[in-house]
Amino acid sequence: MEFRVLGPVGAWKGDSEVALDGAKQRTVLAALLLAEGRTVPDTRLCELLWGERPPATFAAQLYNYVSRLRKYLGAEVDIVRQWSGYQIRIGAARLDLDEFERLAEAGREALRDGRHAEAAERLHAAMSLWRGPALSNVTEHLAAAEAHRMAELRMAVRESRIEADLRLGHHVRLVPEITQLVAEHPLHEGLRGQLMTALLHSDRQADALAAYHEGRQVLADELGVDPGPLLTEAYRSILGGPQAPAVVAEQSWHGVRPAMLPPGVGDFAGREEELNGLLRVLTAEPKVCPPVAVVTGMAGVGKSTLALHAAHLTRTAFPDGQLYADLGRARGNAVEPYDVLGWFLRSLGHAESAIPKGLDERVRLYRSQLAGRRLLVMLDGTADYAQVSPLLPGDPGCQVIVTSRLRMPELAGATSIEVGTLDRQQALVLLGRIIGAQRVAEEAEAAGRIVELCGRLSLGVRVAGSRLLARPHWSLGYLADRLADERYRLDELRLGSMDVRERLDSSYHQLADLGQLALRRLALLRAPAFPSWCTAEVLGVSRHAGEEVGENLVDARLLEIVESDGGRRQRFRFHDLVRVFAREKADQADRLLVAGAGALSAVGS
Repeated sequence: MEFRVLGPVGAWKGDSEVALDGAKQRTVLAALLLAEGRTVPDTRLCELLWGERPPATFAAQLYNYVSRLRKYLGAEVDIVRQWSGYQIRIGAARLDLDEFERLAEAGREALRDGRHAEAAERLHAAMSLWRGPALSNVTEHLAAAEAHRMAELRMAVRESRIEADLRLGHHVRLVPEITQLVAEHPLHEGLRGQLMTALLHSDRQADALAAYHEGRQVLADELGVDPGPLLTEAYRSILGGPQAPAVVAEQSWHGVRPAMLPPGVGDFAGREEELNGLLRVLTAEPKVCPPVAVVTGMAGVGKSTLALHAAHLTRTAFPDGQLYADLGRARGNAVEPYDVLGWFLRSLGHAESAIPKGLDERVRLYRSQLAGRRLLVMLDGTADYAQVSPLLPGDPGCQVIVTSRLRMPELAGATSIEVGTLDRQQALVLLGRIIGAQRVAEEAEAAGRIVELCGRLSLGVRVAGSRLLARPHWSLGYLADRLADERYRLDELRLGSMDVRERLDSSYHQLADLGQLALRRLALLRAPAFPSWCTAEVLGVSRHAGEEVGENLVDARLLEIVESDGGRRQRFRFHDLVRVFAREKADQADRLLVAGAGALSAVGS
């Protein structure tokens, strides 16, 4: 079976299209496919189907759409109910978007390695999967929600494909296509630079110069800025004459001091002890090796916020700049050290053509480049030691902040800074910083309920506050009542890119199958805390095997230890939101097993 979203949404079995009922059913299918295996809440599906005014019978209608989809798609595809949402599992079926991204990445890699013919072949194949505007037969609500992302995906790959064709010398053939694209996107400097290159190597130097001056005027009129380094370099290449390089899209950072830190948050609150500990590491005198601080804690607890706040406070201590990389753990999509080293070397002044192709060579050049400098390196969202090890500087004048859900014991000599949930007062202060202290004071009891229902998790409080800020007509009591229903709590704790469920889901998907199974079943226990032997009991394995799984859940920050005798006698508990999340994941088989396990009746004793 094949699913298509790069054009009209549809499903195909062999050469035959599966007959679907209409735009709303296609919207449900597309929303589930675009979620990349995550559960899509009912509330989100409702928004995508009907906008802000769903019918009174929306729940029944949604159930009907899903039920008929299951019937049409057959046994090859599984659409699973997850408490307050649905998840699609397509098994061996293909999705054209996945194939597009696979081909695009392979093409970009070939382009980076100088294999231009192969790059062009892969990138042309990727673009051929588009059959018109993406999602062209769904509701306007879904189309509006995804239009920008899909357009950016397509444009980025089209740009890479044009670059590959330019490298192969197809300048004359490309001029009409790029001219049209520049007319449609006059502020896009990359496309204009490619047009200038194509014109120059089509013996149209005057037209290439005219394209530059036109772009400079548009940027001044629309944005009040001058052309950036990329377009300026293209202009200089034209003035350099016919011996200029065939492609001018390569941007040099030579002479630029790297300052890659993202903006900090203006409403930082609490964390005095953790912040002071981190500042001590960052301002320590250089010794034999670079000081390293590992900021660790569960998903959504505020590790990155704390680390960025400390990094900004100490910027003047690092006169040679700051390097930053999001290593992807929060998204469950870890970035390779090879790629990060490429980013860092470019920011340190190396042109693309001068960056080595091998990982070991990149590491040696990177550490040599940092020798004698005083830089801060922040590695955010680290998956494991293997990912972070090649990115560590060798010079003691550089300091390093690593944020991770793991404790990273392999980083010998590193200072570990544990970040737990906020205490009640800190959580209330954070909520007040977001929505105003007066609003919190006016509904103090409801504010207390909100932060407790958020488990005093920094991300949860931040989402709740942002929702109240976006809806000033909501009382705090109203939001607290919405959060009180456990079935919809994680739906409420989602706003834009801030999504508690998504952060927890990335931790869940890092677990082995037994770990996922244990998490779901342990969450169904009624006791607030339970002994470590329960893990073996719910899995039906030996105590030793159960203990190992339990320790893995603690390492992943999905369980907390509340009692320990230093050996086998331990008691675990869930953070409230982790328990809610894990119960959502539990299926009927999990519930029946836990309900029928007689030994678990003594858990509370």
